[in-house]
Amino acid sequence: MARGWESKSVESQQADALDTKAPHKRALTPEQAANARRREGLLLSRKRILAQKETATNPRLQQMLDAALADLDAQLAALP
Repeated sequence: MARGWESKSVESQQADALDTKAPHKRALTPEQAANARRREGLLLSRKRILAQKETATNPRLQQMLDAALADLDAQLAALP
């Protein structure tokens, strides 16, 4: 019987810990959510291009990656 009470106590403690750790997120408008998704996508693309640029040996490919990086930076700057 003691084991049953102990497991209930552990469950209660874990639930309380999750409640205190979970930050309360504010609700985003659909426009804000779309902007956040767009920004995340652009940042991921930028990260991928930077990784490709590190391994690129062809000068023309490096120029193309530089142009793509500049374009992504401009798109990121234009986001609200």
